[in-house]
Amino acid sequence: MISHVLINSDKNEKTTYKKDSAKEKPLRSIVKSISWRIIGTLDTIIISYIITGHLTLAFKIGSVELVTKMVLYFFHERIWNSIKWGK
Repeated sequence: MISHVLINSDKNEKTTYKKDSAKEKPLRSIVKSISWRIIGTLDTIIISYIITGHLTLAFKIGSVELVTKMVLYFFHERIWNSIKWGK
Protein backbone atom coordinates (compact mmCIF):
# COMPACT_ATOMS: atom_id res chain seq x y z
CA MET A 1 0.00 0.00 0.00
CA ILE A 2 2.76 2.44 0.88
CA SER A 3 4.63 1.61 -2.32
CA HIS A 4 1.45 2.37 -4.31
CA VAL A 5 1.23 5.82 -2.68
CA LEU A 6 4.92 6.52 -3.29
CA ILE A 7 4.76 5.42 -6.92
CA ASN A 8 1.59 7.34 -7.73
CA SER A 9 2.32 10.46 -5.68
CA ASP A 10 4.06 12.20 -8.58
CA LYS A 11 0.97 11.81 -10.78
CA ASN A 12 -1.18 13.88 -8.44
CA GLU A 13 1.29 16.76 -7.99
CA LYS A 14 0.66 19.88 -10.00
CA THR A 15 3.68 21.80 -11.21
CA THR A 16 4.27 25.04 -13.03
CA TYR A 17 6.79 23.37 -15.30
CA LYS A 18 6.03 22.81 -18.94
CA LYS A 19 6.11 19.21 -20.06
CA ASP A 20 9.43 18.15 -21.51
CA SER A 21 9.36 18.52 -25.31
CA ALA A 22 11.60 15.45 -25.57
CA LYS A 23 8.53 13.43 -24.57
CA GLU A 24 6.84 14.29 -27.85
CA LYS A 25 6.09 11.42 -30.15
CA PRO A 26 8.53 11.24 -33.08
CA LEU A 27 5.73 11.72 -35.61
CA ARG A 28 4.84 15.07 -34.01
CA SER A 29 8.47 16.20 -34.29
CA ILE A 30 8.58 15.14 -37.93
CA VAL A 31 5.36 17.01 -38.78
CA LYS A 32 6.61 20.11 -36.94
CA SER A 33 9.92 19.96 -38.84
CA ILE A 34 8.18 19.65 -42.19
CA SER A 35 5.73 22.47 -41.44
CA TRP A 36 8.59 24.73 -40.35
CA ARG A 37 10.56 23.99 -43.53
CA ILE A 38 7.47 24.80 -45.63
CA ILE A 39 7.13 28.16 -43.87
CA GLY A 40 10.86 28.88 -44.27
CA THR A 41 10.88 27.94 -47.94
CA LEU A 42 7.79 30.00 -48.71
CA ASP A 43 9.49 32.94 -47.00
CA THR A 44 12.56 32.47 -49.21
CA ILE A 45 10.42 32.21 -52.35
CA ILE A 46 8.53 35.41 -51.48
CA ILE A 47 11.71 37.34 -50.71
CA SER A 48 13.37 36.01 -53.87
CA TYR A 49 10.35 37.07 -55.94
CA ILE A 50 10.34 40.56 -54.40
CA ILE A 51 14.05 40.97 -55.14
CA THR A 52 14.18 39.36 -58.61
CA GLY A 53 10.66 39.96 -59.91
CA HIS A 54 10.75 36.49 -61.50
CA LEU A 55 8.52 33.78 -60.04
CA THR A 56 10.39 30.94 -61.79
CA LEU A 57 13.71 32.11 -60.38
CA ALA A 58 12.15 32.53 -56.94
CA PHE A 59 10.94 28.90 -56.98
CA LYS A 60 14.38 27.71 -58.12
CA ILE A 61 16.02 29.59 -55.24
CA GLY A 62 13.42 28.20 -52.83
CA SER A 63 14.03 24.65 -54.05
CA VAL A 64 17.78 24.91 -53.58
CA GLU A 65 17.29 26.51 -50.16
CA LEU A 66 14.97 23.71 -49.06
CA VAL A 67 17.62 21.06 -49.68
CA THR A 68 20.64 23.01 -48.44
CA LYS A 69 18.92 24.07 -45.19
CA MET A 70 17.99 20.47 -44.37
CA VAL A 71 21.57 19.30 -44.99
CA LEU A 72 23.03 22.19 -42.97
CA TYR A 73 20.59 21.54 -40.12
CA PHE A 74 21.55 17.86 -40.03
CA PHE A 75 25.25 18.69 -39.60
CA HIS A 76 24.41 21.50 -37.16
CA GLU A 77 22.54 18.99 -34.96
CA ARG A 78 25.33 16.41 -35.19
CA ILE A 79 27.92 18.99 -34.09
CA TRP A 80 25.74 20.14 -31.16
CA ASN A 81 25.22 16.52 -30.12
CA SER A 82 28.98 16.21 -29.68
CA ILE A 83 29.20 19.30 -27.42
CA LYS A 84 28.85 18.49 -23.74
CA TRP A 85 28.01 22.08 -22.65
CA GLY A 86 24.55 22.39 -21.15
CA LYS A 87 23.85 18.67 -20.90
